[in-house]
Amino acid sequence: MPGGDGRSSGSIAYLLVAISALSWSGNHILGRAIAGHVPPFAISTVRWLLPALILWPFAHAHLARDWPAMRGHWKLILFLGLIGGALFGALQYIGLQYTTAINVSVLNSLAPVLIGAAGVALFGDRLTGRQMLGIAVSLAGVLVIISKASPATLGTLAFNWGDLIILFNMAMWAVYSACLRLRPSVHWLSFTFAIAVISGVATLPFWVLEHAGGHTLQPTMMTAGALAYVSIFPSLVAYACWNRGVELIGANRAGVFLHLVPLYSAVLAGLLLGESLMPYHVAGFLLILSGVWLAAHKA
Repeated sequence: MPGGDGRSSGSIAYLLVAISALSWSGNHILGRAIAGHVPPFAISTVRWLLPALILWPFAHAHLARDWPAMRGHWKLILFLGLIGGALFGALQYIGLQYTTAINVSVLNSLAPVLIGAAGVALFGDRLTGRQMLGIAVSLAGVLVIISKASPATLGTLAFNWGDLIILFNMAMWAVYSACLRLRPSVHWLSFTFAIAVISGVATLPFWVLEHAGGHTLQPTMMTAGALAYVSIFPSLVAYACWNRGVELIGANRAGVFLHLVPLYSAVLAGLLLGESLMPYHVAGFLLILSGVWLAAHKA
């Protein structure tokens, strides 16, 4: 549970969920870049088993202390690991095999709305007017970037069944985020380790079937780099930051920070791919940041 000054805890939470969004932004770019080169269940399994191995030396002491509480909530932890780790991670890479990065950005922008809807449906939450306005303003900023400030561009977007996978995936993420309030009061290392183990073990059989079908990991620098990145940032760093951030400020206020993902993607594309920063980027950034600021406040 959060402790100390509430304003300080809130500031830390905003930083944590912003770091999560940055890590997942890089995962979207990487996931699209390696589509067809690195099998989805292979990378989904390694991205969890490797973090579990990394965490074990630091987490085992906390696990020994937290085990009674975790054992008492084992069904919840198993459920969260399956939908928020195994299912979400695997379907993300599968969806990126068949859809475009811009479509993923559009669908990713629905996450704050879906998180709010999950909270209403499962727990009877109520969004404040300011939070709803913040979601709307930041979503408008996302659409400005995606459409390049041309509404007609949105009408040219084509969606396929890969987009349906991503949409279903975002719904699962919304349920995961809303249900984090039910997690036992244990150390973040214990909880993250448990999620990693459950996710890795759950996807391992599918990796075996994938490998048997001829879709194998190739010993290349691209493979090694991809596995290293997804194991550290979108898995270990992002989940630890997101889980703690949601614990501090709630899923609804944290969810709007996912609108930072396309903002980060545009910046990373400029830095890594040499793409120019355009006026519509700036306009979209300002709207996104304004919406995040609005939604981050309760009143």
